[in-house]
Amino acid sequence: MVLFLVLPILGLAYTLWHIWCILPFGGMWRGAVVAACILAFAALPVIFSRAIEDLPLNIATACYEVGNSVVFVLLYTVMAFLLLDLGRLAHIVPRPWLYANAYSACALAAALAATFTYGYLNYRHKVRQPIELTTAKHIGGEVKVVMMSDLHLGYHNRRKELARWVDMVNAERPDIVLIAGDIVDMSLRPLLEEGMADELRRISAPVYACLGNHEYYSGRHKAADFMQSAGITLLQDSVATVGNLCIVGRDDRTNPQRLSVAQLMKKADMGKYVIVLDHQPYHLERAERAGADFQLSGHTHHGQLWPISWITEAIYECAFGPWQRGGTRYYVTSGMGIWGGKFRIGTRSEYVVATIREL
Repeated sequence: MVLFLVLPILGLAYTLWHIWCILPFGGMWRGAVVAACILAFAALPVIFSRAIEDLPLNIATACYEVGNSVVFVLLYTVMAFLLLDLGRLAHIVPRPWLYANAYSACALAAALAATFTYGYLNYRHKVRQPIELTTAKHIGGEVKVVMMSDLHLGYHNRRKELARWVDMVNAERPDIVLIAGDIVDMSLRPLLEEGMADELRRISAPVYACLGNHEYYSGRHKAADFMQSAGITLLQDSVATVGNLCIVGRDDRTNPQRLSVAQLMKKADMGKYVIVLDHQPYHLERAERAGADFQLSGHTHHGQLWPISWITEAIYECAFGPWQRGGTRYYVTSGMGIWGGKFRIGTRSEYVVATIREL
């Protein structure tokens, strides 16, 4: 936790020093730019405190957007200045480029603006990912399943955005919709004030979901009540039979007392096609050992921004995409929504359209 607080402060100090040096003007204007950067970071304490709950919804949204976005911008600005500093030490980058240089300042600002404009547009674009699944079990021909995770509905993903996602889901005409956790972001307040339950009830197929870690952050019992009002069947260490599918929903690993996959599979009808919903994709071998046909997970966001994706790939056996262990297939989705600033750089927002066919 200390590292989480110290690193942004060090990064901010490093960046502000370089901004102060590279700006081609002095006096009041230079101080104003640095002050504006510091002011943008002042939104962060508001986001992670109860104060945001007392602000009008639009102002709270602005604080959330600015505070989280500035962290991502800081990451890329630190990376840019580190490259320039390394280039200077290697005598590739001339020293004058980093001091009172209008060309360097404008080039850096333009590069960051272009990067995050692309990141925002890339986030807005939702990728439709089709996958084909086959089984020897009787499922009555084929079943179409829309799979999602990490909607992170809240201050940044508001009802208008959710409505667009619901339209995408309904356009697929699915037999069932599965959501692998983190429907809620950090607070239920925006979901309740904007009536997002009404929007989710527009989904034209039965919806089943498991809990994610963010449901615990927002209050697990309140999140469960919201899902019930939204027409979503919550599977919390429980099993549901839907036609020829058996859906096994694990509680999130935030709960150390949750049941194991093996314990849950004892409740499952193994004659049906068994799908496990487990928000965090740890210990994938356990679903294989328990005899699951398929597991859907999310949580990783595939890092959300490069090079954070390298970190998630180092942590998880599968951080994104399809995977297989023995007779069990998996899909770890990078998520429909997003946490924090609305940027996807080197990753994507997606929903999965699975067609399960009988051999």
